[in-house]
Amino acid sequence: MRITSVETWQDSLPLVRPYTIAFKTVSAVDLHFVRIITDSGTIGLGSAAPTDVTGESSEACAAALADGGRDILIGRDPRHLRPQTRDLTARLGSTPAARAALDMALYDLVACHLGVPVLDMLGRCHDAMETSVTIGIKPADETLREASEYIEGGFRCLKIKLGHDAAEDKDRLLQLRAHVGPEVRIRVDANQGYTPGKALMLHSLAASLDLELIEQPLPASDIDAMRHMPNQSRQVMAADESLHDTADAIRLAKRPRPFGIYNIKLMKCGGISGGRAIAAVAESAGIDLMWGCMDESVVSIAAALHAAYSCHATRYIDLDGSFDLSRDAMEGGFRLERGKLFVLDRPGLGVRCPPCAS
Repeated sequence: MRITSVETWQDSLPLVRPYTIAFKTVSAVDLHFVRIITDSGTIGLGSAAPTDVTGESSEACAAALADGGRDILIGRDPRHLRPQTRDLTARLGSTPAARAALDMALYDLVACHLGVPVLDMLGRCHDAMETSVTIGIKPADETLREASEYIEGGFRCLKIKLGHDAAEDKDRLLQLRAHVGPEVRIRVDANQGYTPGKALMLHSLAASLDLELIEQPLPASDIDAMRHMPNQSRQVMAADESLHDTADAIRLAKRPRPFGIYNIKLMKCGGISGGRAIAAVAESAGIDLMWGCMDESVVSIAAALHAAYSCHATRYIDLDGSFDLSRDAMEGGFRLERGKLFVLDRPGLGVRCPPCAS
């Protein structure tokens, strides 16, 4: 079996509703898609959502997919996954989202060839978990209304964006906990918007409000300040913008550890291969895993889900990115039941592209 074609295209998708985080407001996203085809007719699908967190522009992502993917993959046997994913890392190091799209498409292709889900090819550790759904920075009354919508839809885990004003953040969280009651889990994400003092204030609320975790409170560059925070605080804090690749995972595992949780995103680390490499470091160091996302197609959300459920150290998933899209170029990928995500019992990633669906 040989790869004969790598097709790529781009789509600009508006969001169902814009949202605000500590440093920007998002109302639409540029997504890139890839379809790898072999001489046997087997197809692998992938998608990229480039992010300014890694410095990858939409234009750079498109160029890497159009040129690098074809140069690296055409003519090769996709069943030789390891050397091909290593070559993608070496050649497309500055464009991790493009690398992620090609990487997941290879896994999808090989698992489709074998007739099994990617998760079963990797080794299943988990069957289902509750995903959080994200509420951006907005006034308290709007936060409560949106939370009610999600709870009525069956979700029981909310992630609240913070980082503009610590006093307002505190008030929103107090009102939210009173509004949703004790049975709903709450996670918070400051997206680097806090100082050490404000981060400690937030942690002081964690016990009284039963906050599950605190994501990236300080700037990614301020790891020393994180290391000097109390150990009890650091244990419930998750690295996001500080964690891009295996080198970061190793650096952040050194004691005193600045974070007790790693948030792995395929668009930062280059796909399933990169995510599982970070996961291996975390598991050996006793660090819990959270798997997150950007605003993404169901194909890359499915890839993150298969990777997450293949890792023993996975404790949290935050894979709600496709819910924000007003439409999607792909369909399938996972099943949502009362806030829990299940992989589909289909070969590969369980995703179809309507123009090429069988």
